[in-house]
Amino acid sequence: MFPVLPHVQRTLTQLGNQIKLARLRRNLSADLIAERAGISRATLHAIEKGAHSVSLGAYAMVLHSLGGLDKDLLLVAKDERMEQTMRELQISIRKRASKRKQEKTHGK
Repeated sequence: MFPVLPHVQRTLTQLGNQIKLARLRRNLSADLIAERAGISRATLHAIEKGAHSVSLGAYAMVLHSLGGLDKDLLLVAKDERMEQTMRELQISIRKRASKRKQEKTHGK
């Protein structure tokens, strides 16, 4: 197994806790969610504990089984993409028009 940074493990543990709470709030059994997600009950238990050795796909399938929560994964770094796009657009936008074009338009 590969080492995981402590803050990454805390994030995974929090995610696992939130997944478990979402399951319990919906009053769904671990057996049912594991079956819907196509994983074993042991893998679901590992996810709910925040195991770093479980694939992202398994996490996504569990989130989907909880009612489409897998769409929340698309929120990861969404603002960063928008900020990058805005920065790229700023580069291509002129701060002012060139003098030659202005002279031609005003001269006609």
